[in-house]
Amino acid sequence: MRPGRQASSGRQAVPATTAGRLVLVAVTDPERKALLRRGFALEYATLAWNVAGIVVLAFAAVAARSVALAGFGLDSLIEIGASTVVLWELSGSGEDRQRRALRLIGGAFLALAAYLTIQSVLVLVTGYRPRPSVPGIIWTAATAAAMFALAAGKARTGRALGNPVLATEGRVTLVDGILAAAVLAGLALNAAAGWWQADPLAALVIVFYALREAREIFPGGH
Repeated sequence: MRPGRQASSGRQAVPATTAGRLVLVAVTDPERKALLRRGFALEYATLAWNVAGIVVLAFAAVAARSVALAGFGLDSLIEIGASTVVLWELSGSGEDRQRRALRLIGGAFLALAAYLTIQSVLVLVTGYRPRPSVPGIIWTAATAAAMFALAAGKARTGRALGNPVLATEGRVTLVDGILAAAVLAGLALNAAAGWWQADPLAALVIVFYALREAREIFPGGH
């Protein structure tokens, strides 16, 4: 049975990955519709959070003169773009549509890696020291928790739907959560001990993760 073909029982076979192998999982039409609604809800929640985040981070970055917070606002823009891609893909079907969506998400990973590299190097070279930011600490802590929860939900829903685009964008959300945790650590260490170098060094770890994800997308034949 081909993916997407309906059986006489009213179930639909969708692709899923198990132990590195592609298998077919039977999903009823009501189940699939419920999973699609969940996928849309997760993406709309991500969009709403990141739109609010741009506003909050803009004020916090200006007040603290923080390059890290300003950069995190840029990351929110990348996440908004990735969520928009998934909403577009979920509203249609077809392998070509999925391939284009995956490539756009891969491009978001590369953009994130480029931004983090440039920001980290500039901060380390110039020795730029931001002011402590209580609003920044509160927002990045809340963002880390929200993004980790959303990423887990997208991973589960993407697997259940057999949708690699939703599952892959879930990893973008995971990177966003990791970045929020790294920025939080940098802000906290800067406020508590004056360790301004912690933030750019933590960001360089995320560069490796983002590049690895992009590498899996582009040569993987998606």
